[in-house]
Amino acid sequence: MKLAVFDFDSTLMDGETIEFLAKSYGVEKEIIHITQKAMKGELDFYESLKSRVGLLKGMQEQKAREICQTLPLNPGAKEVVYGLKNKGYKVVCFSGGFQFATAYFRDILGLDGEFSNILHCKNGRLSGEVGGEMMFGFSKGRMLQTLQKLLNISQAQTLVVGDGANDASMFAYADKKVAFCAKEILKKQANIIIDKKDLQEVLAYA
Repeated sequence: MKLAVFDFDSTLMDGETIEFLAKSYGVEKEIIHITQKAMKGELDFYESLKSRVGLLKGMQEQKAREICQTLPLNPGAKEVVYGLKNKGYKVVCFSGGFQFATAYFRDILGLDGEFSNILHCKNGRLSGEVGGEMMFGFSKGRMLQTLQKLLNISQAQTLVVGDGANDASMFAYADKKVAFCAKEILKKQANIIIDKKDLQEVLAYA
């Protein structure tokens, strides 16, 4: 058995979930500014996440769910999951985004699991609060170590794919570190760089 871990936003999915939510709610400009700083590593991930989710306070929960279930996947997303599973991989998604999206697309893509954050809702609206397993800059690395121990999978048997600064923590625990259409800060820590927007390119390194 081998393990492949994908980021969701701007990796499996084409864009940032929170920006799709922000556009619908009229706070896109403010949220994009914070997102860009976080992805470049200029802002602590936890602080940026809390700030961005806070701007969504009052949004209808049903509207947020609908947006999260109609997000555009990147080219090759379904094919790469299928291809990796055929090569004996367990395929998992780690996302600093939200379960509204990752739980839905887990089934669409055939993922073996997903770990993400939960938008707190009250009386049918987003409260502006967030919690979950992927709140910090170190979260993905820590969760990867946990999965490796549970599944008895080594660093040499692990492939990770991401695009931004908060994916760097899992690069330390995988021999195959793929920067997919990534920010420069992540490319510097990768040993596989894919700039073509087609996830099937990952299969050549699996």
